[in-house]
Parts: sequence; C-alpha cells; structure tokens
Amino acid sequence: MIIIGHRGARGEAPENTLGGFQYIHDLGIRAVEFDVRQLKDGELVIMHDDNFLRTTAIDKNLYECASTELAPYNQAHIWMDWDQQMTPTLRQGLNIMHDFNHLEVEVKAVESMAEAEKLAAELQKQLQGFQHTAVITSFDLKIHHALQQQKSEFKRGLLIEEDVKFKAIDQALELGCCQIGWMNQLATLDIIQATQRAKLDISVWTVNDLQRAITLQDLGINGLITDFPKLMMQHLNLP
Repeated sequence: MIIIGHRGARGEAPENTLGGFQYIHDLGIRAVEFDVRQLKDGELVIMHDDNFLRTTAIDKNLYECASTELAPYNQAHIWMDWDQQMTPTLRQGLNIMHDFNHLEVEVKAVESMAEAEKLAAELQKQLQGFQHTAVITSFDLKIHHALQQQKSEFKRGLLIEEDVKFKAIDQALELGCCQIGWMNQLATLDIIQATQRAKLDISVWTVNDLQRAITLQDLGINGLITDFPKLMMQHLNLP
C-alpha cells in the first residue's frame, strides 16, 4: 500500500497548490491525488471547486477566468503561515511531480461530451512522459468515454461515491478501467475483496483515521488517499 496525498496534503498544506505538492515531495512521499479543470482559454488548472470562494474567500466562478487572470486568488488564504499560493496550471504542478511514482489525476465533471473530448485531448497532451505513473480518474462517464474514443494510452480509474455496491465493479470493467477509487465509507470488506477478485486496483479516499488506515492496509488495498500524509507516514509500517 502506498500513501497518496489528497489534493497534495490538504490537512497539512494548502490544497492543490505548488507549495502543497512541494511539501509532500520534501516529506519523501512520491504519490499524489489532485483535481483538473479546463479554463475558457483551454488551459488546464489544478483546482477542486469550480468557484474560488471556499479556498480564497473571493466569490468568482473559475470558468469565467482565463489562465492569465489567476493572480488575485490566493489559495493559501486560510493558511496564516504560508506565502500566497496561486492556482497552479497542470504544467506547473507536473514540474514538481516529475519524479513521483504515482499520480491520480482526477478530472472534474463537465457539462457536455464536446467539453469532455476537448479536455481529454489536452490532458493527454500535457501528461506525455507520465504514462507509467499517471492514472486518470473521474466520476464523470463522459470523461471515460472520451478517453476510450481517443484510444488513450493512459490507465484510468472509476471513482465511486454512491452506494451502487458491486455494480461499480462491472461498470469499471466495461469502461476498461484498471482501478476503482472507493469512497472510504463504501470500502467494506466484501467490496474490497470483490474488487480484488476482479483484478482491479483499489484506492480509498479520504482516510484520515489511523486505525482505519491500518485496517485497509491489512486488507491489501493499493493506495490510501489521505489529507494527512505526514501523519500516516510516521505511524504506518510501510516497506
């Protein structure tokens, strides 16, 4: 099992920021999960929400911005001991992650198939060189279908947050995924064992309780997505 920093390390550093990615790099962790969206000028950025309000205290829709208009939005607004952190482009983030062993690149939902196709094409272009380390994940089936249509060479993972039980495994296999990202509350013993029997890798998110992490490690999951990677690294017995 590997420790995967959630949005960098959102419990220990500003989420989805260059500073946060550098933070886990400096810890010695080489696995990370982060979110990707596409701006109106086509640039890909790393940001979870579609509005800046929660992370910067400025109420502005992300999709109204171009990549040249990100400077006013400080993603470290609530982190008093951090310098300003701008919303990073995917290219900037990948510069820090160049020697990471595992990237879970979550593509956020889009409204149309055309948007999915445009985003998927640009994402694959920017991820060139990361074929062996990147897994493109999404809840949005349009993203998966677009990547299938484009005959993507990247591994993919289906994200599950609704209690559809074993149907998720069938769906992941139909989509050609190699992995399922189970929400922690859904990752029961039966579900984990069934996913393993289907020869699908398993990431579980978001796991911040140490005892739960130990249980999941004993069950043989592949990736533990956590807000507190330093805490997990210090207390889990990992190879």
